[in-house]
Amino acid sequence: MTPKAPIDHLIKPVSRFIHLEYTSGLVLLFGVVLAIVWVNSPFAESYHHVWEINFSVGFGDDRLSHPLHLWLNDGLMAIFFFVIGLELKREFLAGELSSIKKAALPMVAALGGMLVPALIYTLINKGGDGAHGWGIPMATDIAFALALLSMAGKHIPSSVKVFLSALAVADDLGAVLVIAFFYSNNLHFGPLMIGGIFLLALIIGNAVGIRHTAFYLILGFGVWVGFLLSGVHATIAGVLVAFTIPAKRRVDEQRYATRLRELSDEFEREIPDCSTLTTPRQHELIEHIKGLSLAAQTPLQKIESTLHPWVAFIIMPLFALANSGITISADFVHKLINPVSIGVICGLVLGKFMGVLSFTWLLIKFKVAELPHAARWHHIIGVSALAGIGFTMSLFVSSLAFENAERIEQAKYGILVASIVAGLSGIIILKHSARASSFVNKPKVKSAT
Repeated sequence: MTPKAPIDHLIKPVSRFIHLEYTSGLVLLFGVVLAIVWVNSPFAESYHHVWEINFSVGFGDDRLSHPLHLWLNDGLMAIFFFVIGLELKREFLAGELSSIKKAALPMVAALGGMLVPALIYTLINKGGDGAHGWGIPMATDIAFALALLSMAGKHIPSSVKVFLSALAVADDLGAVLVIAFFYSNNLHFGPLMIGGIFLLALIIGNAVGIRHTAFYLILGFGVWVGFLLSGVHATIAGVLVAFTIPAKRRVDEQRYATRLRELSDEFEREIPDCSTLTTPRQHELIEHIKGLSLAAQTPLQKIESTLHPWVAFIIMPLFALANSGITISADFVHKLINPVSIGVICGLVLGKFMGVLSFTWLLIKFKVAELPHAARWHHIIGVSALAGIGFTMSLFVSSLAFENAERIEQAKYGILVASIVAGLSGIIILKHSARASSFVNKPKVKSAT
């Protein structure tokens, strides 16, 4: 065994923490708590000031100049949506959404979890100036939901996690469509056409077999700028670019395994030079193995695995930090008494629960689908509650739905309260179901007679 360097002993605990299922949710929660503490501290003014710092990109007169807050919401969040797009494409090709049989339950459950909350919010805000926020309670925060699910107990079947993940992915697809069709500004066709040309070039690049990451990132940036200037929300560019990323391998599994064994055997036969260095031939073989491994990977999965930690541990926490600054004063409860906050709370807590659960029940009742393997109805009830955690995406939609700062603040209050209630409810239900399952499955001890 190769002796570990001192730095390895320092990195190992950090690496172990990062790879825990619920770590990204904890980091996201830290961003939320930090924002709330900061905005309610004596340094509250600096919180608002830092996000208004102007930042420019470009040369000469051709410059994009926006406040930091806008760069984060329209720029970094485009990367977040790019990763969502990669995840969606992967799931459609070979995941939980790859066939009608697999996709039916989570897709229909997600549909119910979007329609019912939107309807409840609309009924509460009908005719008011907050009516445009109907899309806010439609989203599920996958990071928080999965983090709380993993904390709920070890006895929960893995199929339940898969169901929640697929539901949240389908939910993200719905949110992307809602943003594209209902929360984009007046269109400017010139920049949109330029973005479309870059997008067409990406599609052609995929078709002719271009696999280099730089090609897709550079032209993808052109799509993003075109969409940003066109009025179509720039995050949609992230999803569209993601769907152009190649998802095919150059080397199949059998050929990869065979060739890898051949190279490994040759590496072992090569006589070492009795130093810390490899021989020229060993170095050449290592490079061959690297190239072979690269050819056996799909660009889609490679880019997704590279960007996922950046999104989970930097972009999403930064977004939460920039958008979760809620002033909590003595009249906090009084500030919740408004149609926007009430609509968001009822939509996320009640609407999500009723929508996901009822649409799931209907599919199973009419035998269109079956419960996930080893799952019981109390698991579905718990997941339906967790689906009401709409934090990141709901905050994002609220910034698109309203221009009035007071309405955005009211939406944030509702999102915070609803996410806490939904999260606690889901954990309590799932923990209770885990205890009940372990009690039922506990072997009975025969009494001596």
